Amino acid sequence: MAVGDADTRLLVIDVGTSGVRAVVTDGTARILHAEHRELPPSTPAPGLVEFDPSATADAALGLARRAIAASGHVGAVGITNQRSSTVAWDRATGEPVGPGLGWQDQRTLPACERLFTEGLVIAPNLTATKAAWLLEQADPSGRRDLCVGTIDTWIAWTLSQGALHVTDPGNAGATGLATPQGVAWSDDRLRRTGVPRRALPEIVDSSGVLGPATALAGAPPIAGIAGDQQASLLGQGCVRPGMAKITFGSGGMLDLCVGPERPAFDVIGSGGSAPIIAWCRQGAPTWALEGILLAAGTHIEWLREIGVIRDSSEAHGIAASCASSDGVVFVPALLGLGTPYWDFRARGALLGVGRNTGRAQIVRAVLEGIAQRAADLVEAAETDGGLAIGTLRIDGGMSANPTFVQAVADATGRPIEVSPVLEATSLGAAFLAGLAIGVYSDWDEVAATWAPRERIEPLRSFDRARWKDACQRAKSLPG
Repeated sequence: MAVGDADTRLLVIDVGTSGVRAVVTDGTARILHAEHRELPPSTPAPGLVEFDPSATADAALGLARRAIAASGHVGAVGITNQRSSTVAWDRATGEPVGPGLGWQDQRTLPACERLFTEGLVIAPNLTATKAAWLLEQADPSGRRDLCVGTIDTWIAWTLSQGALHVTDPGNAGATGLATPQGVAWSDDRLRRTGVPRRALPEIVDSSGVLGPATALAGAPPIAGIAGDQQASLLGQGCVRPGMAKITFGSGGMLDLCVGPERPAFDVIGSGGSAPIIAWCRQGAPTWALEGILLAAGTHIEWLREIGVIRDSSEAHGIAASCASSDGVVFVPALLGLGTPYWDFRARGALLGVGRNTGRAQIVRAVLEGIAQRAADLVEAAETDGGLAIGTLRIDGGMSANPTFVQAVADATGRPIEVSPVLEATSLGAAFLAGLAIGVYSDWDEVAATWAPRERIEPLRSFDRARWKDACQRAKSLPG
């Protein structure tokens, strides 16, 4: 099968948890140029995760302009973003009216618990209560003309100089404010959370020409929008039912493509996964199931912060220096347990520590604990989707750690195909933009670009019963 027009260049603005990237690709999915700026979030108090919206916008503009200057004309722009991270701003001035709230921010957990008692399930990692909190703080009287949105909306607004206030169905679904069908805002959810419809963006296709990025040279069209997990799913060629990937960044997200039909449940299935729109083109959505690990790479950062390792890159070498964790088990729950437990008050647990336990065993236990949680996500998605995941594709920063990748293969019992690029999100957003302007003809042409960096087979098995017992112990701890 022919692959897309190699001569057409596509620009992607990729806003992650800790920074902004501007990437230029061609139609063969090669990355021609990349710019990056670190913008780590701040944690002013336990459970709070904030970022500076103005700094994010400035970084996106600056990096995009440099990437275009280095690469030449681009045919279209794609945007991908950490989902649920939320910004509120003044419509007239375009100025933010408060801090951005990161997706891991838990300040609205009490509000979520109150809504749950009223029959409305909204997790604190979603946008809904974050948006309500920001709007209430900035405008308690409700008289100002404010906008609110996720990072994709904020970047599209910035690139279009205020002409576009939009989001795609995948990002809209991650707000907790959309209807179950995902293509419109829910009047009931808006009323019960107190978020006014006038503040929200228009929901548009993930792939389609939306309007010019007038802040950039040549004003290329903005033609693709997707949340980071949906973009990663597409970037790894998972376009058919039964194909799945896990992205291991600050968190860990498994996404399983299930096709054009929405799963039968509204919020959480019996296995613990959630239905999401993967992407939408020409009004036709593709659905997926998602399992969420609330913190993955965050645990490696924690090891560095407490002095167990000096740098994240050391984790592989230190863990590989011992053949096993010698019975030490770590439950990675620094920010609670997501799928399938959904206990935001659970906390990390280090079990089985003995007199001879050293830092190598602890580091290995942390890596293996994250891998065990990956297996939890696989089990949840297979249960809810009625589909078997034969091979698992992975990307994200932790996919560069060989000890960890082998642990994922062993814990899940599946062969692992490692993405040729650490951040497949950028490729996915480029594919959406390219589909909109004819660089790619269809999903199969996108899938044909997949070529894994390596394939890892399982070598041993983990004691899953012991693991699940450890998770129950972490759930019982006060948060």
